[in-house]
Amino acid sequence: MPVKEVFRGQTAWRGVVEVFALVGHPKAKRAYAWSHRAGADDSDERFVTVLELPPVTSPQAAVKIAIASEAKSKK
Repeated sequence: MPVKEVFRGQTAWRGVVEVFALVGHPKAKRAYAWSHRAGADDSDERFVTVLELPPVTSPQAAVKIAIASEAKSKK
């Protein structure tokens, strides 16, 4: 699913989020996954996965929560 996350008028992330149905997970019915460039010179690739557990209820919410979590961990 295509997702574009905008923060303060600037595109924070744009890409495709893969949506996976989960079987047998006790709480989550879906997982979301994507990758993005990382590192000082964007030469690394980082893979992100997020379970669909509140407050994550959509691919857009998964991206937003992941960006916020990453920003918080850098402080």
